[in-house]
Amino acid sequence: MLPPVKTFAITALTALSLTLTAAAPAKAWGQREQDVLKGVVGTVVVGSVLRQYGILQPQPRAVYPQPVYRDPVPQAPRVIYRQPPAVYQDPPVYVQRPVYTTSVYRTAAAQAFNSYAPSERRAIQRRLAAQGYYYGGIDGSFGPGTYSAVAAYAADFGLSGRLASREGAFGIYDGLIF
Repeated sequence: MLPPVKTFAITALTALSLTLTAAAPAKAWGQREQDVLKGVVGTVVVGSVLRQYGILQPQPRAVYPQPVYRDPVPQAPRVIYRQPPAVYQDPPVYVQRPVYTTSVYRTAAAQAFNSYAPSERRAIQRRLAAQGYYYGGIDGSFGPGTYSAVAAYAADFGLSGRLASREGAFGIYDGLIF
């Protein structure tokens, strides 16, 4: 054997025998506790032997540079000059949009729909949903979804002009119910 390995083997055996004798008073401990103690002592001994022969070198600590304060350097202010327009432009002309006062809730279709009983309104929505026109909840209330479904249904059957009057809307709804 090589001299360092021979010395290492002798030291390890000595440490093991010391571990066994040191663990003797701890017979009240279980086998696992004794094995842990043997492992800890063995690790300490092996580490000291490796350090002694230069096999295990301690890691150098990281050295971080100290921050250095520097005075701020004054800078010239940044100014952006804008050129005036080359040609005079007329001021913009504002056009007032027309005000639409008609909502889906004020249409003849809505007035006709709301005059039905709640069970009949739900029946209209169920019928529109069954034919693939209505995708909302069957709640019996008139809203944008119901209006879109009725308008699409009327357009598909060529009855769009009837939605403009209350009597025409009654005719469409009666056709859906009965």
